[in-house]
Amino acid sequence: MSRRKRFALNVNQNSTFTLSIASMTDMFTLLLVFLLQNFATSSVEIKPQQNLALPTSNSYKNPILSVQISVSTDDIKVNDKWVARIQNRDIASADVDPQDTNFIQPLFKELQAIAADPNVKKEEKNQIMLQADQNLPYQTLRKVMYTASMAGFPQVKLVTVLGN
Repeated sequence: MSRRKRFALNVNQNSTFTLSIASMTDMFTLLLVFLLQNFATSSVEIKPQQNLALPTSNSYKNPILSVQISVSTDDIKVNDKWVARIQNRDIASADVDPQDTNFIQPLFKELQAIAADPNVKKEEKNQIMLQADQNLPYQTLRKVMYTASMAGFPQVKLVTVLGN
């Protein structure tokens, strides 16, 4: 049988010990990148309108600031500008097109004006952030979303309160 040679480190007793920190630096870099990716921050501040109780939800995506439509139990606002009335949890009949009961005329005009504004950023021109009272029926929200898509805003992000 042959004997195995033991692996021995060649240690120079006369020299000073030097620490190689390259691997430790790599470890700290990876740790820093991991923590930065998992640290959730959002620069978008959304204030709910009066008479508006938002539903709760859990989401891990940060919102992107865009055109804000607020549908409360009393009215519809676009970027804090009054647009239409809500009566009996539905769009007021004076604000709805007689030929198409899903089409809200004042909302369409306001969104068209925003779409035509050269000061509005490109990423804001195709999506809206919809704040809607949790007690409104889906039929009312569907009319708002239908009108927004007809005005050139096909992407709708629903604003909710962060739940547990």
